Order: sequence, then structure tokens, then C-alpha cells
Amino acid sequence: MTLVNTSRMLFKAQEGKYAVGAFNVNNLEILQAIIKAAEKQKAPVILQTSEGAIKYAGHENLAMLVKYAARNTKVPVALHLDHGRDLEIVKKCIALGYTSIMYDGSHLPFEENIKTTRKVVEWAHKKGITVEAELGTIGGAEDLVSSRNIIYTEPDAAARFVKATKCDSLAIAIGTSHGAYKFSGAAKLDIGRLQVIRELVDVPLVLHGASSVPKWLLDKAKVYGACLDDAEGVPEEQLVRAIRHGICKINTDTDLRLAFDAGIREFLVKECGDFDPRHILGAATKLMQQVVEQRIELFGGKGKA
Repeated sequence: MTLVNTSRMLFKAQEGKYAVGAFNVNNLEILQAIIKAAEKQKAPVILQTSEGAIKYAGHENLAMLVKYAARNTKVPVALHLDHGRDLEIVKKCIALGYTSIMYDGSHLPFEENIKTTRKVVEWAHKKGITVEAELGTIGGAEDLVSSRNIIYTEPDAAARFVKATKCDSLAIAIGTSHGAYKFSGAAKLDIGRLQVIRELVDVPLVLHGASSVPKWLLDKAKVYGACLDDAEGVPEEQLVRAIRHGICKINTDTDLRLAFDAGIREFLVKECGDFDPRHILGAATKLMQQVVEQRIELFGGKGKA
């Protein structure tokens, strides 16, 4: 199957009240884990590359890997730029055949965010590429994106923003945070705010910083030496509520990183005489696939390919 853009994928999810999983890709093993999970669950999937991943693995390398994977699977796959802020990288993604772009102008003043997002939308739409925008900022730090504070998305501003930019989907801030240390106290998403935004905005809504940091995975990593005390993710029941009230794309990166780390740590302890990188990375791939499958089921995406 050739790459698809996210438009039909997300509107179908919006109508069906489920969410499409969007997973960050940094290398071959992560890509393999996501594709295998999506095939097993018969689910559509969005493969994301951040600016940090592009810097690490090479823009052409990542695009080529994802395109090859998409051609050799029967599930719908979109190639998406995650948190694009550098306009030169945005342009290169368009040139390389990405099918979806996220332009993140959330750090800019409101009117400047509108102006620049609208420019990106014009570039992308000429090529049939969908654009995700962001209004409001989520906290924490991950990859090259960081923010000290959460600035919640204002519903009226969201409606004005979508109308002015003509973006295809909107990432909103309702209390999530990047990284493994999302909350200092009780975790709670502002579902009421989400409901109001959903009433005012007709494009699909996106949730960033939504990894759950599952206890079983955290415990496994810690048993084998990871120093991750006080790590706290978004409770799964709150993600289910968010989907019920309008979220139809959910990003996951931290949970994959934890699975990669835990899988390698466990293998190196249990198989200390095995130095074959294929075996070491294979253990990480297997655990990441398990995590992706669980996320897809949680989001309601199973069988929606």
C-alpha cells in the first residue's frame, strides 16, 4: 500500500469515536515494532519523525524506511513530521513525499502562529498533504521540544485559529506533558475544556504528550537498572475519556523509549554472554511491539484498517 495522508484516516476516527495511534520513529527497530503491531491489530497507523529524529538518523534515511514499510504492508500508513518548527525542514518533508506535516507555532504570538501556519498549509495543500497545527503549549521536554509551563488552549481562540489557518487537524493543550515525568501531583486532563473545543472546532483534535508510562513497563526497566523514580504518565482511563469526547489522534513516544530501554536492559542482564546486536535489539523490538499493540487497543483502533 502507498502512503496515505491523515485526512480520511482522522475523520473516520472522529466519526467512529476512536483514535489513530501516532508513534515516533527514530530507527529501524522502532519502525519494525510499529508496523508489526499495526498489522497484527489490523489498524491504521501514523509514523512520525521529529526534528530530533531527522538530525539523528538522516532525513532521507527515515523517509526511505517508512516508504518501504508502507509499500509492503496492507494497513494504512501516513508519514508525518512531528513538531516541525524549522520551515526549511517542513519544506524538505514536503519535497521528500511526507503525507502529513505538523507545523508547531505554539511558541509564537497568536497572530504570528496563524500567519506562519497558514503559509505552511498553502505549501502542503498544493501537494495534497495534510497539516496539523498546535495552539496552546503542553509542558515537559522531549526531543528538541520543551516548555516549562502548560498554556491551556482557549476554545474561542481555537475556533478562530482553525478558521483562519485552514489546518486539517489541531493539537490542543488540556493538561498533558512531554516526557516520563508528566505530573507532580494527581494527573487530570481538562475534559470539560476538550468538550467545549470539540463543539466549536470541526477538524480532528490531537493529543500530544500522552504516553501512559505503564507501571509494568516502568517496573521492568527499574528492575534492570533504570533510574526512573517518580515517572508518571497519563492514566489510561483518562485517555479513553478524551477519545470519547473528541480526541482522534494520540501521540506516543515516551512509552516506546521506555520499552526500548527495558528490553535491552533485561536482555543484557539475562543473556550477558550474547553480544549479537540483532539479538539485543530484537528483544527491544519485541517489547516495543507489545506496547504499540496495547496502545492501539486502548485507542479503539483495532480492526479499523
